[in-house]
Amino acid sequence: MQHTEKHFTAGEAVRDVVIGMSDGLTVPFALAAGLTGAISQTHIILTAGFAEIAAGSIAMGLGGYLAARGDAEHYAHELAREEAEIIHLPEIEAQEVRDIFRTYGLTDEESATVVASLRQRPKDWVNFMMRFELGLEEPDPSRAWKSALTIALAYIVGGIIPLSAYWFVTDAQGALRVSVVVTLIALAIFGGIKGRFTGVPVLRSALQTSFIGGLAAAAAFGIARWIS
Repeated sequence: MQHTEKHFTAGEAVRDVVIGMSDGLTVPFALAAGLTGAISQTHIILTAGFAEIAAGSIAMGLGGYLAARGDAEHYAHELAREEAEIIHLPEIEAQEVRDIFRTYGLTDEESATVVASLRQRPKDWVNFMMRFELGLEEPDPSRAWKSALTIALAYIVGGIIPLSAYWFVTDAQGALRVSVVVTLIALAIFGGIKGRFTGVPVLRSALQTSFIGGLAAAAAFGIARWIS
């Protein structure tokens, strides 16, 4: 019987969507709830909410871009260091290969053939050390911009959901009630989907995401009402 393994390989994209969507659903939701506790004009809440979405999506996207650029720069720095070490310190690097194989239960004699083969192929040797010594994978050159756009767009989509109630309901308190229901449902759906992709039990992920978002909004609303 043929065995076919299926692995989920879009982890970075999912991580970016999770970062953007979770903050997009939570922060504007908490802001709108907090403003509702202090004022009753829905147009002011909408203006502030969309301003926050614009600023938040830019800030989050820029953060994702800088993080991805940082990963790429770190990889390039470590790659150059490993290339220099296999030229100037080949015996030390060869011993490090043996040490790596020893963690898998192989003796120096058993790994000798692989060590000798790697010494004949410097590029493969460097790639081996990057992956197994440092735990680094070569990043996608376009990763930074993809990450920035994915996080920013996910933030915008997430942020529009809680604010949509204030667009259709003119009464701030009524809009807040609708926003709470809509956003908690969205958080639960998003949490369940996130759990499905990350391997966490769907129900637990949905409940955790809903609880965190609801807690943030409740805290913002309570603080604003107390101050006002």
